[in-house]
Amino acid sequence: MLSQLQELFQRIDKSKIFQSFVIAVIVISALTVGAHTYSLHPTAEIALHWMDMGITVFFLIELVIRFIASRGIKDFFTKGWNIFDFIIVVGSLYPAAGSTIFIARLLRIFRVLRLVSMIPELRLLVNSLLKAIPQMGYIALLMFVIFYIYAAMGSMLFADINPVLWGDVSISMLTLFRIATFEDWTVMYETMAVYKLSWIFYLTFIFLTAFVFLNMMVGAILEVMSEEHRNAREEQTSDDDMPATKGQIVQLQAEMAELKQLLKERK
Repeated sequence: MLSQLQELFQRIDKSKIFQSFVIAVIVISALTVGAHTYSLHPTAEIALHWMDMGITVFFLIELVIRFIASRGIKDFFTKGWNIFDFIIVVGSLYPAAGSTIFIARLLRIFRVLRLVSMIPELRLLVNSLLKAIPQMGYIALLMFVIFYIYAAMGSMLFADINPVLWGDVSISMLTLFRIATFEDWTVMYETMAVYKLSWIFYLTFIFLTAFVFLNMMVGAILEVMSEEHRNAREEQTSDDDMPATKGQIVQLQAEMAELKQLLKERK
């Protein structure tokens, strides 16, 4: 009985119709959270409240279906995305009452993140980003060193010109970050009025940070993404080569019996 129920829930969980319905509910959940930010009629507020409760119950049922469809507690929680969904769903069950209503709504916002776990392409992107973090960390460390060197130089050279932007190393690093995003690189003209060759300082910094290090970051992510795509294709190929399940074997046996019966009738 339990195995039949598990097999039924596995079919439901892997059904494209069910997956599409879950994605639709997630989108509706996001819209209801956004609707709460507007001043609505009390009737609409009540309708949204009941809709939010229904969505929360649906997410709980969907999580239970996936839990039963898995091969036990250990198998369910060995998958990182299942843990992620469990935290999101349990967090959305936080009671929205009294002074805790803001916290409850804040937790419900994160239900939108379930789109990541439901759509394979988004899961692939997030997995690639997480696996690229170690490589990006070393690049970020090198960037910090360059930022610190240029900040110290800028503080020593330009503090007297504009202490608001170059007063000390920390303020200089913040100014350099704004320059790296091309938001405030025109401060170059202010310092060039005193130091005509100060453009070298800005151009070399922008070249290193905005072009070299940014491309290094993108390259690290793309490398991991290509590896993840290759692994996904290999897993899909291995799944296609897997032996038939018990249900498929039974169906195949039934079809073979029908063919034998037809052959006997023709004889």
